[in-house]
Amino acid sequence: MQTVKQEVIKIVTNLPDDVDYDEIMAEIYFKQKVDKSLSQISDGKIISHQKAKQRISKWLK
Repeated sequence: MQTVKQEVIKIVTNLPDDVDYDEIMAEIYFKQKVDKSLSQISDGKIISHQKAKQRISKWLK
């Protein structure tokens, strides 16, 4: 398993040479959120599609 530092180095290395700070940060942020989501799925911290629809419908009222 790679360390966070190794993963960030890999992300930056695969970006084009003319990338700016905002694009680098966006890629790192995206990776962080995907990893967190996958971890939550592994831990069973999910809700059904139907339950999500119910919650959203309450927000839209």
